[in-house]
Amino acid sequence: MDLNSDLGEGFGIWQLGDDLALLKVVTSANVACGFHAGDPSIMRRVCAEAVAGGVVIGAQVGYRDLAGFGRRAIDMEPEQLRDEVIYQIAALDGMARVAGGRVRYVKPHGALYNRAVHDVAQARAVVAAVAAYDPTLPLLGLPGSQLLRQATAAGLRVVPEAFADRGYRADGTLAPRGTPGALITDADEVARRCVALATGAPITAVDGSAVTVGARSVCVHGDTPGAVDLARQVRAALEGAGLHLTAFA
Repeated sequence: MDLNSDLGEGFGIWQLGDDLALLKVVTSANVACGFHAGDPSIMRRVCAEAVAGGVVIGAQVGYRDLAGFGRRAIDMEPEQLRDEVIYQIAALDGMARVAGGRVRYVKPHGALYNRAVHDVAQARAVVAAVAAYDPTLPLLGLPGSQLLRQATAAGLRVVPEAFADRGYRADGTLAPRGTPGALITDADEVARRCVALATGAPITAVDGSAVTVGARSVCVHGDTPGAVDLARQVRAALEGAGLHLTAFA
């Protein structure tokens, strides 16, 4: 089982999350590529720290939306979205290579992640970008999403992902931020849910029903309150359940 987190999400003098501490816990780092967060110096620093710590680097690509942290959906022509995703992967890959590593996978962020669950055109645009840049890169995404379906159809490797600190709806999609139960901050509950997610057991959806989310990777958001302690407890719970934590890429 892989444990990933969104890192490098500061910008300039603004910092969000404790990247260095999280890099000592996770096995894969979804590094912001400068469109929803991050800048060249942050990207290079996080890549260097990841390589030094043996953590796999992934490109966390999103809409060009610094003010909205990439959480606002943007209608874009597929060709433009494809090219902007290629641009982001290439920018982070450059910083990773300077640090002695490279980008090993791709994960959409925020609104793009959620849009690609249902929107075939935008999902295909992300898939086209990965296929054009490096078709050996896996795509990390929501199980059953259009993103993973289109990636599979295009011959890309897909990795289904679950979220440690997010609520699920009965259909296996994420409860929208700002709605009741969308964000889970109780560490004990998060740890219990993660073991269930990792072992294929059902969890309780926001409407009280049972939902099963098959996953190869579990994400702890770096901007969640208490993210570092949460990630440590999740890792301890997964290992305590007999799961070996290793990067998928």
